[in-house]
Amino acid sequence: MTARDVDPRLLRGFVTTAEELHFTRAAARLHIAQQALSRDIRRLEQALGASLFVRTTRQVELTADGERLLPLARRVLRAQEELTAAFGGEAGPRPLLVDLNSDGPSTGRTVLERARELAPHCELMARFESGLTHAAAEIAAGRLDVSFGYADGLAPALRTRLAQAPVRYEPLAVLLPRGHALAARAAVPVGALAGESVYAGAGNPRTVEWTGLARELFAGRGIEVAPPAPVAVGKEEFGRVMAKTGHPVLATVDFPDMPGSVKRPLTDPVPLSPLSMVWRRDLRHPGLDALRAAAAGLAAERGWLLPPDGSWAPARLTPGPGGG
Repeated sequence: MTARDVDPRLLRGFVTTAEELHFTRAAARLHIAQQALSRDIRRLEQALGASLFVRTTRQVELTADGERLLPLARRVLRAQEELTAAFGGEAGPRPLLVDLNSDGPSTGRTVLERARELAPHCELMARFESGLTHAAAEIAAGRLDVSFGYADGLAPALRTRLAQAPVRYEPLAVLLPRGHALAARAAVPVGALAGESVYAGAGNPRTVEWTGLARELFAGRGIEVAPPAPVAVGKEEFGRVMAKTGHPVLATVDFPDMPGSVKRPLTDPVPLSPLSMVWRRDLRHPGLDALRAAAAGLAAERGWLLPPDGSWAPARLTPGPGGG
């Protein structure tokens, strides 16, 4: 067998292993024995005349030839999927994995629901990865397809591997314990948080971009970023940890209500989080087309990309005169 005769099945095994960097997990995803996967990788390496992985007892890494093959292999497999969809009569495009950050109301969920209406033939599967920094790394590795968040807060090396499109300037809010002195207000001026320690995911490696946005907003306003707290999963645990620490929590206006707390919009200025949709640069999928169309349509209908006068956004995206 030569490179001209490579079986797409071998490429699929290679891509899955490259995404997992672990032969056992890759074999489980492919529903084959690990020995069979190792044999397929060896056959592919022999056909290409190249070593694709460096294997040690502790880790698996791509070689330079493996890095070079990965986008080419994905392109071949995508073309095969399109061929099957066009002439196979049964199989459609693979499911698209869309991260919504959390299981509740969000801009991302609104976009996803509109996209499902636009492309009912596509399977758009929701995932909940809790933090764009983590989700973006999963996208780059091929384990996710799309996510939403403050993309300009990602590390440059990661951001260059992704494509992005602006979706919304999301107004920010603060979650306050019910007994907090500011809880009785209908809205909370940012300056009223001076002297407070506000939780914004510090110490959570999944939400580095969110913590960075908070630090920029709080700088010069006498507001501290609260120290790391246990990462809570689920409303009950979130409410318990929040009650225990007593710290206000930085959130978006669409963040779901939590037990034992009240959510109040921030004002004077209205702080904004520039939300983008991100995906892998080489991704081609009708579901992605539907998501992009849905985001653009909703932004036009609802004015999502028209920041209010006098609002604040991070320095790279300050929305014009009057920004704080």
